[in-house]
Amino acid sequence: MNNLQFADGVIARIRARGGHYDERAYLFVLAAVEYLQGQLEQRRHVTGAELAHACREVAVRQFGLMAESVLAHWGVTRTEDFGRIVYTLVDVGLLVTQPGDREADFAAVYDFREAFRSAYEWEGIPES
Repeated sequence: MNNLQFADGVIARIRARGGHYDERAYLFVLAAVEYLQGQLEQRRHVTGAELAHACREVAVRQFGLMAESVLAHWGVTRTEDFGRIVYTLVDVGLLVTQPGDREADFAAVYDFREAFRSAYEWEGIPES
């Protein structure tokens, strides 16, 4: 994902649609879509919950213990943020939805603190 960037004008269209997350957050979600599709036997439409879980997995793989902090730096602190990003990408024509899809499909898929902290088993370090 580190080499990804938007073509000229795309981030301006995202900003015009009210996109307020760091540009890397939009690129990250697109990379997570590709990652998830690569995990499937056959490309298909994915649900909001599936994509939210894929975002978590990609973040942990790419950023390790810093995953939650990196996402927060980009303005992403809940699964609802992934939904807002997805629907902004839909608005600018980079992703598509199917009838019945809703931004609310991303609501409270998991708790960020629990999801990113539980990705690692701590041995000998007491939880605070």
